[in-house]
Formats: sequence, structure tokens, C-alpha cells
Amino acid sequence: MQPTPPGPDYGFAGCYRHPDRPTGVRCSRCGRPICGECQRPAAVGFQCPDDAGAGAGRRARTVVGAPAGSRAPIVSYTLIALNVLFYLITALSPGGTLADNTGSQLFRQWQLAPVLVGLDHDYQRLVTAAFLHYGPIHLLLNMLALFFVGPALEQVLGWWRFLAVYLIGALGGSVAILAFGTPNQPVVGASGAIFGLFAAAVVLARRVGFNATALWITVGINFVFTFSVPGISKLGHLGGFLFGGAAALVLIGGRLTRGRGLPPLRLQVAGLAVLTLLLCGVAAVRTDQLHAQLTRQPVGAAASNSSTVWTSLGRTTPV
Repeated sequence: MQPTPPGPDYGFAGCYRHPDRPTGVRCSRCGRPICGECQRPAAVGFQCPDDAGAGAGRRARTVVGAPAGSRAPIVSYTLIALNVLFYLITALSPGGTLADNTGSQLFRQWQLAPVLVGLDHDYQRLVTAAFLHYGPIHLLLNMLALFFVGPALEQVLGWWRFLAVYLIGALGGSVAILAFGTPNQPVVGASGAIFGLFAAAVVLARRVGFNATALWITVGINFVFTFSVPGISKLGHLGGFLFGGAAALVLIGGRLTRGRGLPPLRLQVAGLAVLTLLLCGVAAVRTDQLHAQLTRQPVGAAASNSSTVWTSLGRTTPV
């Protein structure tokens, strides 16, 4: 019998029970390749006959170990509500309007500009900027993306893993801007976190052998938009995508240790903690560098330093 010719390359390997049958589908529990004859439908993806039989009396789990089953995507909707709330707070504050929230004092205090982080070690901007948006159109586009990708991904990851990927993607985008961006260029937006979710969805699709063509097209269009339209933070998108994908790989890696004498949940938590500490470490080093540059001035000039930094800021860039 001739092997079935592979289609698009999603990591084809011979079925563990029928080695002469290449397949891109893997068991969502143990990760072994399974052909069409060996695939057993599961809550998420397919399982091999061994795991499907063994799991008859236990609670179904997704590919990362979250409880399988339909549930309300509470975290996704909560994040959308928080982003809208941040917009309303800045829009209704003195200096802001519903059409243009960028003039409010709160917006200036929460936006991310590397030079402002370095001036006073103001790390909170790395987080608050990920919940700010540059006008209603920017907010609408990002929230639509979160609405379409968030609930489905939350079903697979579970609430706390989904939230971890979102926040690590957001922090990854902010740290990339802090480390490599123009120091006096303010940036705001949730796209770093959303690109992190895009990356996680791609990683999970490859893991279970789903055809991710439509997803790759969506991601590709977003990156084309990122690099072709001026005035958009490229670093925020790239940083979020890389670290969101890394967080998804950590979750899958922890799950693959099942049955090998290692605690998957603890490994997942430890891996996510390492990513977070790495980002915090890079942020701390870069902030100290900026602070040293800003305070390297003649005695008596410190009083005017803050106002000089504020007047040097450029126009806020959406991410």
C-alpha cells in the first residue's frame, strides 16, 4: 500500500500504529501522530485509541491541560470591558473628549514613552499603555480582533492560561518598545497582547494538526498592515507575537511531560514565570540605562530635566 501523499506541511510523521501513513494530526493528549483510522474525536482535536480508551472514565482535558467543555469566555469579555473602561476614563477626564482622549492628563500619565519610564523608573506605564487607545477607531479595531480570537482561544487554554498569554504578550510588546524603540516616542494600544494571542493560536493549531491556513492568512494580513501603514508601532506587534508564541510553547511543553514523572502544571507555571522575569529583567536594565543618560547633566539642571523630557515627546503612536 502506497503512503498517502502529504498536503501542506504541518509536521507530518508516520502514524504511531501505521508508520506507512503520514499524517499531520497528533493526539491532543500524548502528542503521537495518528492517521484517519486511528483518530478518535475529542473535545479539542483528536485522541489516539490508547488515550481515548483510557480516558473514558476521567474528565476530558484540552491540549494544554485545561478542562474541556463549553464555558463562557469571561476573561475575554472582561478584557474588552477593561479596555473600553480605560478609554472612557481618559476620554471623560479633563482635557479629553469621546472623539479624542489623547489630551487628558491621565492619558499622558499612562502612555508608554521609554524616556518617561527611564526618568522616574515609572514601570506602571508598561502595563497601563496596553489598555489605552488612540481614539475610538483604534479601540474598535483592537476590540473586534480580541472579540473574534479571544473566546475560542480561551476555550482551549482555560481562563488563567489565556490571561497569562494575553498579559505576557502585552508586556512583551511594551518591553520591545522600551528596549528598542525611539526613547521620546509615546506608544499606546492592546495590539501587542492581541498579536500574542494570534501567535498562541498558530502554535496550538500546529500542535493538534488543524489546518491553520486561514489563521496564517489573518496573521499575514495584520503584519502587512503593520509594516505598510506608517505611524504604527512595529516593535509592539513583534514583541507581543514572539512572547505570546513563547508562552504557548511553554504551555504545550509542560503538557507533553504527562506520564514522565514530571508535574505539568508546575512546569507550565514555572515556564510562564521565567518568561515574565526575563521581560522584567530586560525592562529594568533598559530603564537604568535611560535613567543614567537623563541624569548625566550639570549640577543644578535637574529641576528643568522633567519639563525638557515632556516637551521632547513626539506624537503618540498606536500599537
